[in-house]
Amino acid sequence: MSALFNFQSLLLCILLLICTSTYVHSVLPSFLDRNKTGFLGIFWKCARIGERLSPYISLCCIFMAISIFIGN
Repeated sequence: MSALFNFQSLLLCILLLICTSTYVHSVLPSFLDRNKTGFLGIFWKCARIGERLSPYISLCCIFMAISIFIGN
């Protein structure tokens, strides 16, 4: 089944996108800062979400890891 049709997989993909964008922004801030609009602006917005809501994002990652571990 595709990740777009399974809600748990969709949430996992969104969390991975946020975490990856935040990491890339911490390593290469100029790359994401020059692409604030357009298609690549999605990554800049995800990096902002990851930076500002990092405790909640980390709790969601832990919750998803536990739910995947218990589910399998």
